Formats: sequence, C-alpha cells, structure tokens
Amino acid sequence: MTTTDTRLPLPRTAWWREAALVVTTGVLCLLGGTIRVEDTLSAPPATAWLVAVTSCALLPVRRRSPLTALAATTAVGVLVQPLGLLLTPPIVAPALVAAYAYVLAAPGERRAAAAVSLAAVALLLASVPLTGDLSCKDASRMGAVAASPLVAGVLGQAVRDRRAYLAAVEERAARAEESREREARLRVGEERVRIARELHDLVAHQITLANAQAQVAAQFFDTRPEQSRAGLRDVVETTGHALDELRATVGLLRQSGDTAEPDGPAPGLSALPRLLESFRLAGLEVAVREEGTSRPLPPGVDLTAYRIVQEALTNVTKHARTGRARVALTWHRDRLTVTVADDGPDGTGPPAADRPPGYGLIGMRERATAVGGHLTAGRRPEGGFLVTADLPLPRRREATDGSAA
Repeated sequence: MTTTDTRLPLPRTAWWREAALVVTTGVLCLLGGTIRVEDTLSAPPATAWLVAVTSCALLPVRRRSPLTALAATTAVGVLVQPLGLLLTPPIVAPALVAAYAYVLAAPGERRAAAAVSLAAVALLLASVPLTGDLSCKDASRMGAVAASPLVAGVLGQAVRDRRAYLAAVEERAARAEESREREARLRVGEERVRIARELHDLVAHQITLANAQAQVAAQFFDTRPEQSRAGLRDVVETTGHALDELRATVGLLRQSGDTAEPDGPAPGLSALPRLLESFRLAGLEVAVREEGTSRPLPPGVDLTAYRIVQEALTNVTKHARTGRARVALTWHRDRLTVTVADDGPDGTGPPAADRPPGYGLIGMRERATAVGGHLTAGRRPEGGFLVTADLPLPRRREATDGSAA
C-alpha cells in the first residue's frame, strides 16, 4: 500500500493539537536532558533547553517535508552526547514523531523502512558512551534508543495500512453502488423495450383488424347493409378488446412495486384459436397445420411463438392483399418451427394502404433472439411472403417437470 502524497495537511481547526504535540514533546526532551551521565536528576541545563527548542521547532516542518524533519531531528539527536547530555529515548522524542509522520506520507514502504532504519542506526551509534567501558545499563539504553524509531515506524505503518484499508472499502462500496445503479438503469431500459414491444404487437394487431373490418363494412354499406352492420359490430368488438388489452399493458407502468403481477396470464399457443378467429372476422382465412408431438412450452417461448404468429398475420392483413394465409407448427426434438406464409395478392383481400415500413420484423427477430432462437423472413420465389422462426425447446423431462410444477 503506497501513496504519492508526501504532505500531511493540517486542518485549521486542529492547530491546538499541533501545539499540544509540540509542548508535550518539548517536555519529554527537557526531562531526558535532566539525566546526566551519573544518572542523577537535576535542573535542565542550557544545552537541554537548546536541544528541546531546536527539535520541537523542526516538528511543524513534517507537514510539508516529513523526510527533512526526520533527518533534522535525527541530526539533533546525534549531537546530544557531544553537548554533554545522555542520549535516551525521551530526548529523541521529536525524532520519533518525525519518523511516524514520514512513514505515513512516504511514497513507498521500502523507502520509509530505509529512512527509519538509517535514523535508528545513526541514533544507535550516537548513543555509544564516549568514555569508559560499555555496561549492561548502557547496552539497554542504546537498545531502547535504537528501537524507538523502529517502533514509531511500525506504528505509522499500521495507521497507514488502516487508512488504506478504509479507503479501499469506501471505494469498493462506491463502485458497488454505481454498479447497482447501472444495473437498475439497464433493467429499466430492458423493461421499457419489453413494454414497447408488447404495445407495438397489441396496437398493430388490433388496429389492423379494426381497419380491415371497417373497410369491409364500407365496401358493402350500400349493397349489403346487413353485412355492413355485422362488420361494424366486429369493429366495435375488436376495438373494445384492444382497449382492454391496452389498459392492462399500460397498467403495468402504474404499479408502485416490482412484486405486482399482471392480472392474467400471458397469451400463448393455447390462445391461438381465438387469435385466428379475430383474423377470420377481418376477412383473412388462416389454415393451421401441426406436425410432431406437442408439449408444454416455457412461458417465454410460448409467448414468443404467439406474438410471432400474431405479428406475421397482421403483416399479411396489412400488406399482402390476400384473403388466405397458412400457419404451420412443427415440433422437433429440440426446437419448435413456426411458419407463416401467404401466396401474395389474389384480389380477395382489402386494398393495402400506403404505409411506411414498420418495426414488425425487427420486433419478431428480437423476440426470437431473446429466447435463444432465430427468425428469417423474406419473399418467396413463387410469390408471397414467408416468416420462419426456430425456437428452442426444453428436454422432455424438463418440460414434464415444469408442467407438473
């Protein structure tokens, strides 16, 4: 864990803390200066005051240049014994504070360890008695003097690691919050696309049927009034269903919570007869052919198959100008093939109005891709249009288990 900032800014409201630190360190220096070589207590000599004032005056420098403060306070500690004082841990207290500050602000752990180790070695060498033999008391004092900067450095490293850990935790929490917000926005976008697709399928289907029924009613208004009235009744019924489905779909947008469920089940292939009846009322005869053994479908695949048939037949009603279409459902072992085809204009369907190209094919492809299938659409060489969708099927055991559930 490293940092490139070698400055320790002092908040304006903490000036009194800095003053208390300087005074406390100065008192320790004076107490250390009262211990003479004979290990007796007396009034602080002038040299003790000089060492204390000089060392404490260097402490504020650690805020802007911790390494300079460490070097200067260590140099003052090295001059203690030549000035006639005994080098003890209290008298080098400013050097300990500077070592702690430098470890906190050093650009690298190795550099901090090297600087503190050099300071410890310098103080150790400076604590060797100038005259006389080395006693056990002198050895213990020298060990304490040398260990003091190392202890201060270890404490500084612990505080530095703690600060880095808390910063990393805060950063991870911020990233997690951003990730949750991004995922929520993504889900909102996906839900908007889903609702837009549902609205497109609903409006395109029902409005196309109502338009076709209205055209039939207008065509026979003078010659066959009874058939015209029947067509208008079909228009009223179709638009009523459209309003009900539109109200149910838009109602999803008004729900206050995500736990609310739609009032009714989503349509599937079981609703195919009712769908084909609505097209029959609009004048489109649809032949249905089914091959293979049918089995229960997952809800997403079931809805996708229904919407593809609905949209493809809606396009036939809008653009093909024919009165007939064919729907084929082919059940394979691992997929369901849905085919919707027409033979092109035969003069029996209502005239197609000039409309700009819509998004029906795009929506069908998106639906098929969303469930892991694919869809192809295009004109047939012999005339007409063909839509083919291959939708994946679960294994028979999975389908049976889902049906039992």
